[in-house]
Amino acid sequence: MFSKSKINDPASGDKATPAAQPAAAAPKAAAADAKPAAPKAKPPASVLSSDLLIKGNLKTTGDIQIEGTVEGDVRAHLLTIGEGALVKGEVIADDVVVNGHVIGRVRGLKVRLTSSAEVEGDIIHKTIAIESGAHFEGSVQRKDDPLAASTSKAAKADDK
Repeated sequence: MFSKSKINDPASGDKATPAAQPAAAAPKAAAADAKPAAPKAKPPASVLSSDLLIKGNLKTTGDIQIEGTVEGDVRAHLLTIGEGALVKGEVIADDVVVNGHVIGRVRGLKVRLTSSAEVEGDIIHKTIAIESGAHFEGSVQRKDDPLAASTSKAAKADDK
């Protein structure tokens, strides 16, 4: 911890300064080199507010939290549908959490319907959790890869 080195000795004068400067510059350069190698921080979820109405499809590799109304298909990594939200269309995501109302098919690796959820449509999932009080009308189908399950209609839409 302590040493008798003359590098930090103020009496040594100018001799210590040049030696100290390259040593100080080296950690800065190393830190600059380390930044690109460090993983990027995950961006926050995109939030669609309760007064927003979207007519059209949404597609992202990130996370979406819907509080308003979407009339169209939604694709995301993590999709959270808020209590007051309404989605009219197909929902496709790795993780789907439904607190609000969905009219259409739900496809996800993990699907969770909370007690306030209302789903009118089929659910294709790998794992599912339905809390007591959730309203669900449709069929449930387990698949190892529910995201790959596509109808001919969806396949035609992806080709465009």
